[in-house]
Amino acid sequence: MFPHRDWPEITDLLVAFDPDSLERLPVKRDNVTEQLRLLGNKRGARFVAKLPVDVDGVLDNHAIDSLLISVHREMQILSEEFYHGLRMSRLLAPVVQTVRESCAERPIRALDIGCGPGYVVRWLAARANLGEDVELIGTDYNPALIAEARRLAAIEDLHCRFEVADAARMSHPAAIQFSTGILHHFRNESLEALLRGHERDGVQAFFHFDFQPSPLAPIGSWFFHRVRMRHPLTRHDGCLSAIRAHPAERLLEAAQSAAPGFKVSMFSTHVRPLPLPRVFHVLIGVRPALTESLEGNLGSLARRLEGWR
Repeated sequence: MFPHRDWPEITDLLVAFDPDSLERLPVKRDNVTEQLRLLGNKRGARFVAKLPVDVDGVLDNHAIDSLLISVHREMQILSEEFYHGLRMSRLLAPVVQTVRESCAERPIRALDIGCGPGYVVRWLAARANLGEDVELIGTDYNPALIAEARRLAAIEDLHCRFEVADAARMSHPAAIQFSTGILHHFRNESLEALLRGHERDGVQAFFHFDFQPSPLAPIGSWFFHRVRMRHPLTRHDGCLSAIRAHPAERLLEAAQSAAPGFKVSMFSTHVRPLPLPRVFHVLIGVRPALTESLEGNLGSLARRLEGWR
C-alpha cells in the first residue's frame, strides 16, 4: 500500500526544536507511534517502536542523530544520480550574476535553507566557480547535521560555512536563498510562513527545488527507492516525499500571498518540447526590477520559465 499524502514523514516526527531558541525538545516515542497508528501508518509505527529511548520513554538524541545522518547519506545518492549539484549551479549562477549587476553589497550571500549535511553547498563550493565575491552558507535546525556538514567541508577543504540557524531570523539575511526538497515538509500556513521569510530587506531572489507531483511520481519514487536505498526509513520517507509534493499552482499561490514583494514563476517543469514532467520543479522569485536582467542571464534557460506573476 502506498503512503497517504497527509501522512507526515517519520523523520519530521523524531526531532523537535523550540522555534525561538532552537533548543531541542524531548520527543516521546509512544506519542510518535500513537500518532502514526491513528493515521493508519502501521508500518511506520512499528519502525518507531523499535527506536531506543531513555528511562522516561524519550527518544535517545544520540541514536536519532546517528539515524538521521545515515538517512541523509543515502539521500545524497539521489542528489548525485540526478546530477542535482549541476542542476543547482545552472540556476544559481545566473541568479548570482543578476544580483551582482544590480546590488553593490559584497559579499553576495547565497544561503541553502535546511541544508542537512550540506551536500549542495559543498558541491557548489567545490565545482560551481561562482566567484570570490560569493559567500556560500548552509543553515539547519539540527546541530548534528550541521556538525557533519562542517566535518565534511573541512575534509574537502572547501570555502563555505554552516550555521545552526533559522534563515528567516538571521540578523543579516542572505541576498539569495534556496532549498532542495523542503517545501513538501510544510503544509497549509507553515508553507506561507516559510516563504514569508523572503520578504525581509536585503533578500533579492529565492528559489526552491522540490519533487513535482504527477501520476507517475508515486510509482517512480517507490521503484527508485526500492532499487537504490537500503535503509527502511529512507525508503519510507523517500516514497512519501513524492506523494506529499505540492502542485505548482499551490506553490505559486503561497508565494504570491506570503512574498508580495517578488515576481514569482515556476521553472523547469517539463522536458521540452515534450510534455513530460521533470522529477523536480522549481519555485523561483525575484524582485520585480530584476526579472528582465535574470531572463537575460539565464540565456536559453529562460524558456523554462512559466511566466511571471
